Amino acid sequence: METDLYIAVRFLLAKLRSMLMSLSGIVFGVGLFVVTQAQTSGFEHFFIRTVLGTDGALRVEDRFQDTIASMIIKSETSNARTRVSLAKERRYVEGIEYPDKVIEGLMQFENVSGASPVLRNNIEVESNFRTESGEIFGINLDQHLAVSDLAHQIVFGNLEDFRADPDGLLIGSMLADRLNITVGDSVVLTEAGRSQRFVVSAIFESGVEHVDKQRVIVHLAQAREVLDKPFGVSYIQANVYDIDRAPLDSDQMQEVLGHQVEPWQEREKIWLDVFHALRASSAITVSTIILISGLGMFNTLAMVVMEKTKEIAILRSMGYTRRDISRIFLMQGGLVLLAGSVLGCAFGAFATWMVASIPLRIRGIFSTDHFVVYWSVWHYVGAVLAATVVVMIASWVPARRAARLEPGDIIRGTAA
Repeated sequence: METDLYIAVRFLLAKLRSMLMSLSGIVFGVGLFVVTQAQTSGFEHFFIRTVLGTDGALRVEDRFQDTIASMIIKSETSNARTRVSLAKERRYVEGIEYPDKVIEGLMQFENVSGASPVLRNNIEVESNFRTESGEIFGINLDQHLAVSDLAHQIVFGNLEDFRADPDGLLIGSMLADRLNITVGDSVVLTEAGRSQRFVVSAIFESGVEHVDKQRVIVHLAQAREVLDKPFGVSYIQANVYDIDRAPLDSDQMQEVLGHQVEPWQEREKIWLDVFHALRASSAITVSTIILISGLGMFNTLAMVVMEKTKEIAILRSMGYTRRDISRIFLMQGGLVLLAGSVLGCAFGAFATWMVASIPLRIRGIFSTDHFVVYWSVWHYVGAVLAATVVVMIASWVPARRAARLEPGDIIRGTAA
């Protein structure tokens, strides 16, 4: 085996410049594969964290009732008739009438980490300067902190002031800018002719445009007064330990609780599909670099076979079998693959680290001031697998051709 490796290295050195070109292509291909996957996955995971931190993993909403349709079945062997009741469709009743009981039922599921009742409605928000439309969210602060990242979204003021003041209010940053207000200012919330004045305790920024542009958060008791809803809530926001189990849990919860339960995967399906498409597109695009490098390696190894026919004939005369000759050429591909994978992964890790420090301000679906990357070993595994497939195919064809050469044909000059 050591002799075969030595011969493979000597053959490689005979086409050193061409092999270095192929090697550099593999290095850049593997590295760019890693960094592009880290970027697209990073933005996707950051978007998911924002979604979970703002609206939770599960949303329990309207109560439903199955309506029953009856039909009569006549027996073929007798005149007996049987009435059968079938579930026809569901009738939904808006909101949750008994939130405490629903939350108690939710907490029986082992995957649920917390639940918070929310009373929501459209309102008008009036400051001394102008009036804007918005959405009021009535919450129990401690329960809501367990199912959201509200505590980390505060940019001005603090939550303790909100907790201590029954008439305190939290307002989105974009809405606060439009109203030209800051912490300590007062606003009037109006709905159906009922108005109540609140003091801005803090301003939050989630990075989600429609949230920061419309949402105001007050204590649940005050929201009931403004909306004239003494009982019930609009929905219950819940978080789970394992977010991937949310769709399965939601199906079970619906049957147990009798309320519609929507997991975050269904709520954000469009954006998740967009991120998946971007990740697949970037992988395909970058893989073409590896493919082109593989074609270059194929051409180089084919030239080695043509130029080393005499050496191959000598090896065959010395007792080397076709399998031995094939192994030597596959070793050349393996050496380039090994060097390219190691250097490519190192380049990918360095490039990912560099990209993570590049400034980039994004607001709309999440909030960030720099490129977001996600470190995963599977990005490196995928890159190496793509390179392995391309390089092994590129090496196999010349190796097979070299193995088919016969010493006699080479000496007579009739080798194909």
